[in-house]
Amino acid sequence: MDVLVFGSAIVDFVAYANRLPKAGETLHGHKFMTGFGGKGANQCVAAARLGASTAMVAKLGDDTWGNNYLEQLRSENVNVDFIKQCKNETTGIAQICVSDSGENHIVIVVGANNLLSRDDVIQAKVLFDRAKVLICQFETPLDATLEALRAFNGISILNTAPAVEDTPVDLIKSATILCLNETEAAITTGSEQISTLTQAKVAMEHLLEMGANNVIITLGAMGAVYARREEPETFIHVPAVKVNDVVDTTGAGDAFIGALAYFMAHYPEFPWHQHIGAANQVAAYSVRHPGTQASFPKLDQVNKLTEFAWYEI
Repeated sequence: MDVLVFGSAIVDFVAYANRLPKAGETLHGHKFMTGFGGKGANQCVAAARLGASTAMVAKLGDDTWGNNYLEQLRSENVNVDFIKQCKNETTGIAQICVSDSGENHIVIVVGANNLLSRDDVIQAKVLFDRAKVLICQFETPLDATLEALRAFNGISILNTAPAVEDTPVDLIKSATILCLNETEAAITTGSEQISTLTQAKVAMEHLLEMGANNVIITLGAMGAVYARREEPETFIHVPAVKVNDVVDTTGAGDAFIGALAYFMAHYPEFPWHQHIGAANQVAAYSVRHPGTQASFPKLDQVNKLTEFAWYEI
C-alpha cells in the first residue's frame, strides 16, 4: 500500500459570493454546493486520484452524511475498512465562503472526528505495517495523531492544519516531514507574518531548532520552500506553476500534500525538489477548478515534467 491517512473527514457546505463578508456583514451569494472535505480525506483522495493505493483511518457520524461519505471514498478506491461510524455523533461539517477571486473563509465543526483515538492506531496495525507514507493533520485529537506518528516506520507527513499555538514539541519531532503553509508556520513559530522567502527561511530555521526533521512551507503563488536536517544550512525554493485563472483555492494545500505523498511513494529515488515541483503542479490544477475534492486531478490531467526549477535561498 502506498499512502495511509490517519485523520479527518468533513462535509463541506460552500457558498460563493463576489467577495468575502466583513465582520457582522451579510452578503448575497450567487451559488451554493455541498461536497466532501476534511483535510485527511482530501489528502487521501488527492493521492488516490493520481494512482496511489490508499487507506484511511477515520470517524464519521451515524447519519446520512456519514453513509454518503463512506460511499464516496469507496468510489475513489480508498480502503475504508478502518473508518467507523459512531452512534449518536454527527459527521464533521465545514462552512466555507469563497469569493470570486478564489479566496476563502472556513469554519469547521469536527463532530465524530473528535473520537479518533490511540485505540484506532492499534486496531489498524495491519495498515501501519504495510503503508509507505503516512499523512496526519490537526483536525483530530493530537494525542491520537502523536500515537499514529510514533507507530509508523515509513515516511510520515504531518500537516499542522489548523495550526495551534504552542504546538507540542513531540509532534514536531515525530514526523519525517513537517508541512505547513505560511499562516500555519507563522503561528507555530510565533512570527508576525511570513510573506517573503527570507521570512520563510527564518521560520524554517526556527522549526529545525524546535526539533523538526524536515520542513516544507507552502507559499501559495510563490510555490514552496524546504529544508532538511541533514543539510540545515541549505534552503531550497521550488517555484509554483503560474496560474492566471484562479477559480477556487479551497483544498489546494491538501492537493499538494496528497500529491507529495503519491510521488514520494512511487518515486523514492527522485530528489525532493522534483517531488515538490510535481506537487506544485497538482495544486495549480486544483485552483483552476471549483470545489475541494472535485478539483483534484487524475495523473493524466497533470502535465508530467521530469525537471522543475528550484533555487537555493
